[in-house]
Amino acid sequence: SPANAPEDDAPNRYSRTERTTFSRYSRDANSSGSSLPSNTLEKRIEELERELAKERQENARLMKIAQDKEELIGKLKEEIDLLNR
Repeated sequence: SPANAPEDDAPNRYSRTERTTFSRYSRDANSSGSSLPSNTLEKRIEELERELAKERQENARLMKIAQDKEELIGKLKEEIDLLNR
């Protein structure tokens, strides 16, 4: 389950090879008539990768919080059930 993955693993989800492939693709797109220089595209890709890593970390943090709350709700329901008996 993704909720159980360590938070610091999120930035490493895509391998260096995949990121290099994206950079290569941007260079190829540039040579095909793109108006942006390839280094601009590469910087944008790196920026987006950093943002994605941050979003994944935030998502993992929120999933952990939700999971903890669900566990607490379960424990409280058990306690209520015991008190009702």
